[in-house]
Amino acid sequence: MNETPTPPNLDGLVELANRDGVDVRPTLLRVMTDLYVQKQTHTEQEERHFTELMLRLIDLVDVDTLTIIAEKIAGYPTAPVAIRHRLLKEVISIAPAASSGGTPPIDSGKLPTDDLSELFFASNPEERRLILLNLPYASIAPAATISPAAALESTHRLEAAALGHNSEVFAREIERILRISRAHARRVYEDTSGEPIVVAAVALGMPSTVLQRILLCLNPAISHSVQRVHELALLHGEVEPAAALRLLERFPPDVNQFKQRGIP
Repeated sequence: MNETPTPPNLDGLVELANRDGVDVRPTLLRVMTDLYVQKQTHTEQEERHFTELMLRLIDLVDVDTLTIIAEKIAGYPTAPVAIRHRLLKEVISIAPAASSGGTPPIDSGKLPTDDLSELFFASNPEERRLILLNLPYASIAPAATISPAAALESTHRLEAAALGHNSEVFAREIERILRISRAHARRVYEDTSGEPIVVAAVALGMPSTVLQRILLCLNPAISHSVQRVHELALLHGEVEPAAALRLLERFPPDVNQFKQRGIP
């Protein structure tokens, strides 16, 4: 009799991500592995992204996390050879801990979503990019698609607000069009790395040229680096709308505000 898969537990990540010195890398590794094994085949680029992430993080996570990841990869026949070989060496040393029953393996076919937005904001630029590139394959219901007319109107408003250096108007428009809380809307434009704005731009179908103008005018932490603006423009071209909408679905809404507007 098959048991229902239990997703990795992300409870408390919101609180932990706000504490200095807390390591979210084990959670990131579990989430990315779950995303990877949900898809039966991967492109060469996807394989490379996943391999790079795994090999970088394997040395940086705890024994329990390695035990869980090794069992997931062992059940995925087409996992990259480099990862299989690396985990094989690790499993030899962590096998006693796994067999002692200290941490039961987690067999999950679903991505945990409760704190996905917090995990995204807690990650560095490279990790955020990998999350976004893998999200199209996650079993997460996406946010509702924004109509082309509404998206175009919002794009004009956001660009005007950015060109006028009016961050408050920009935040209100992000809140309105994406149906997210004011606090999260502020978080989008205040983020010093810039990926949240790219997510919003992809969801709106915003042209790359408009996004670049917004990036150059809205947040000095981003606009002062031409290289960073260029990297975000490249990311904009890589991220699929399905990924942006799935992540936005995990951004908390302002329920009271929507009730006042008559939005279900």
